[in-house]
Amino acid sequence: MFGRMTEDPRKTLTKSNRETAVDAPTGHACIAGYLPTLDSSPGVYRMLDAQARVLYVGKARNLRARVSNYARPAGHSGRIARMIDETASMMFLTTRTETEALLLEQNLIKQLKPRYNVLLRDDKSFPNILVAKDHGFPQIRKHRGAKTAKGAYYGPFASAGAVNRTLNQLQKVFLLRNCSDSTFESRTRPCLLYQIKRCCAPCVGYVSEADYAGLVGDAERFLAGKTTKVQETLAAQMAEASDAMEFERAAALRDRIKALTSVQSAQGINPRGVAEADVVALHMDGGQACVQVFFIRAHQNWGNKDYYPRVGSDEVGSAEILQAFLGQFYDTKEPPRLILLSHGVEDEDLLTEALSQKAGRKVQLAVPQRGEKAELVEGAARNARESLGRKMAETATQAKLLRGLAEAFDLDGPPGRVEVYDNSHIQGAHAVGAMIVAGPDGLMKNAYRKFNIRGEDLTPGDDFGMMKEVLSRRFRRLLKEDPDREEGDWPDLLLIDGGAGQVSAVHEIMAELGVEDIPMVGVAKGIDRDAGKEEFHRVGTRPMALRHNDPVLYFVQRLRDEAHRFAIGTHRAKRAKAIGATPLDEIPGVGATRKRALLAHFGSAKAVSRANLSDLKAVDGISDAMAETVYNFFHERG
Repeated sequence: MFGRMTEDPRKTLTKSNRETAVDAPTGHACIAGYLPTLDSSPGVYRMLDAQARVLYVGKARNLRARVSNYARPAGHSGRIARMIDETASMMFLTTRTETEALLLEQNLIKQLKPRYNVLLRDDKSFPNILVAKDHGFPQIRKHRGAKTAKGAYYGPFASAGAVNRTLNQLQKVFLLRNCSDSTFESRTRPCLLYQIKRCCAPCVGYVSEADYAGLVGDAERFLAGKTTKVQETLAAQMAEASDAMEFERAAALRDRIKALTSVQSAQGINPRGVAEADVVALHMDGGQACVQVFFIRAHQNWGNKDYYPRVGSDEVGSAEILQAFLGQFYDTKEPPRLILLSHGVEDEDLLTEALSQKAGRKVQLAVPQRGEKAELVEGAARNARESLGRKMAETATQAKLLRGLAEAFDLDGPPGRVEVYDNSHIQGAHAVGAMIVAGPDGLMKNAYRKFNIRGEDLTPGDDFGMMKEVLSRRFRRLLKEDPDREEGDWPDLLLIDGGAGQVSAVHEIMAELGVEDIPMVGVAKGIDRDAGKEEFHRVGTRPMALRHNDPVLYFVQRLRDEAHRFAIGTHRAKRAKAIGATPLDEIPGVGATRKRALLAHFGSAKAVSRANLSDLKAVDGISDAMAETVYNFFHERG
């Protein structure tokens, strides 16, 4: 197998005798100079510019044949010709098979983000529903990330909202608990969920373990698509209860059947002939692309999500875009058994082999032409077309607002990256700073940052000092990581939530760092603090205001409110974590499981601190050595 490249090619161009990087003239002559050193092995190549920045990553079944194509002076599209002209050096890595080359290519594209590659910009994991199996009364909950917890996973769902809606309805139907194990163990009476008929209260013994297991089995059958049997069982139980004149139980079963019907209708399109598939459709317009992905599991539509891969040119074909998308999309996700596509892809057999190898079973790619599968693809393509239309309209509006921002604040041109800063705290406690980012495509949420205020010499509630700390940390890091401002992470405009004082504090720290060419604007409420009467403060100028109905004013208000929302949310999360903290968190070796065991046994952290060594050794899951560690932590301090 090949090894993942870990070195940064901008710092070093060669590491072993399997890689080649030689100074050469740019363009065709540079590329032709590598041909004598290459053979017909499969592998991955990288094209770099004069500053050693990666322009393009590609794979090849035959490295020599593929590179010789680039060495020809004619016959290239405008995009490829521009890339060749910028190429000053190349790097190569051979692999044993072309499948390995494909997998390595996708890894390097995601790591290096080359300018001329099609790049998937949003690659978050998708949530699943987990039926945990590590407890006598299994818990049902949302799960995102690696599937390390013991239990059955159902998904993926397109969004957390889709999971939450389904969980909400499943609670009504199957009455399964969603509380944590520690909460479950500490209950002495039913919680509110029991009162509103969304849990059967296993925590206080209102249902036996066997009966609860039956509810879990019904829920899993539903999530596996076997809904008819579940409904038949509930209907038979309702009829039986009615015949026995147990009308209250019959009514409860009737409500569960109605809730189950609601869940099924909420799933949207439920294909009869497709049990498990991802439906992937592409639409292109004006050099931009939208890929729509629908998730079909257990004959149910579990939502959809749209993606806007970076294409960079309208010269890129649909086959190239879809192949690049699928390779990057499934790099961290398990592919389903069937992937339905709107267009064919390059090297379909190779991509199929790579996905099958990743899944550990057969994966099929198909471009359906008729029937139910074709209708699914047509629906996804329609959504892709409509989503791209909305995106392009929003982008045009955003560009107009950025131009208006430049005019309002006398900027040299429309800002490509606007950073907005805010602080949040309660009398100085749990203080955090927050940064949000906006650009031509709207809010750039993957660029948001939060800052835990660390300054020990700050006066509690010192907003000026907090803002100075946040900006100091932000720009010291930029100066260290990207001093030449080539990575696109430097802002063109700073918006500060505050007035002249905050702007002065920020200007002071920026002057200390030698960064004085970035314009900054303080956004402060007017005298009566009414929204719409904001005053704008800049260094060396008098405060100004915008017209009450100016779209640029509304735009700045939205950015300020988004920064405030993000800061408040970060502060609340930090405060909630602090409230839930106990001295047990500070004991080396005591993780979540041992903490739960100690609290379940003694009832509180205070009781743990007072326990003698023999009592600590009696706790399930606490070894003699760990019991001594816990005891010594509370009795040998200071």
